[in-house]
Amino acid sequence: MKWHIDVHQPIYPQLLRQMERRILAGEYAPGEKLKSVRDLAEEAGVNPNTMQRAMRDLEQSGLVHARRTLGRFVTEDTALIAQNRHKLAEKTMQTFLIQMKEMGFSSEQAIDQLRLFIQDREQPSDGGKEKSLEGENHE
Repeated sequence: MKWHIDVHQPIYPQLLRQMERRILAGEYAPGEKLKSVRDLAEEAGVNPNTMQRAMRDLEQSGLVHARRTLGRFVTEDTALIAQNRHKLAEKTMQTFLIQMKEMGFSSEQAIDQLRLFIQDREQPSDGGKEKSLEGENHE
């Protein structure tokens, strides 16, 4: 998996957010053993202590737990994962609506804009490739 680290932003919250989203999106399955802190840090190109801090916070949130001598595992509590996923979606939508209102859109207009954006992304563009949400084409 590719890490997206912005060197102009604090690293720790970026690691925490990316690990959390990977768990909530199912990239790391419930019960899956995670790579070691050292391996994850090397993969992300960050200091192991920074990755350790992110993992400690994931443990405190309950999304990850450590088994002595065996490593860290994603929680098997799918209700907790679903609950956190719902909270994150709600927060994302709230931010979206606030920003759209700051630009003068009503809630209905914001939803219409989102619908148009999604329709545009789902329509195949040149060569039958579907656009990704990042604006790139992929198959």
